[in-house]
Amino acid sequence: MHTTIEPGILYFGTPVVLISTVNEDGSFNLAPMSSAFWLGWRCMLGLAAGSKTPQNMRRSRECVLNLPSVDLVAAVDRLALTTGSDPVPPMKQRGGYRHEADKFGAAGLTAMRSETVAAPRVAECPVQLEARVEAMHGIADDDAVLKGHIQCFEVRVQRVHVDGSILMEGARDRIDPDKWRPLIMSFQQFYGLGSRLQDSRLATIPEAAYRTPDIARARTTASLEAAAS
Repeated sequence: MHTTIEPGILYFGTPVVLISTVNEDGSFNLAPMSSAFWLGWRCMLGLAAGSKTPQNMRRSRECVLNLPSVDLVAAVDRLALTTGSDPVPPMKQRGGYRHEADKFGAAGLTAMRSETVAAPRVAECPVQLEARVEAMHGIADDDAVLKGHIQCFEVRVQRVHVDGSILMEGARDRIDPDKWRPLIMSFQQFYGLGSRLQDSRLATIPEAAYRTPDIARARTTASLEAAAS
């Protein structure tokens, strides 16, 4: 029997993403979030508009989406309640956040050079997606209280780096879902995936059917080193 309720959040479970960006002074920022979903080689990211990460993305128009596995839960949690903003915004002060200039150091993670963007990849993450910001959209702009506080970013992936251990046997461009164990955030708690429940009828559609022109476009994106030479 169903009950009508009014929960404060509706985070029913999505993968954690560590978004890396470049600050105004050239240092790196790293922020955990879980309001993300993918369509082809595009991703939609929902972020608090006044936070450091969206500020960096609006300025640089780029980022890296690093997907941690369940093995990195402690590192991700060390970033909780930290912000790259100085001073700490009032809303985050009320939540108990503190300023942290060295996010990679605080998490115990390693920054590594990206190929097409200045933002670094997280070496320990099994999946690293270099991306460009293609569009920005206000969320809840119809509400006088919420207007300007939430922003949705549409980013286009232009490099996909994955650890070889999660690739499907005999298929160079496919992730094996039985090997990939993403870190999941559900109602502010960390979870992982269990084993496969049953085969999906949707999986009978060849993955190649989902390929979009963004993949070919990504191949022609020059690396930073090549562009500078």
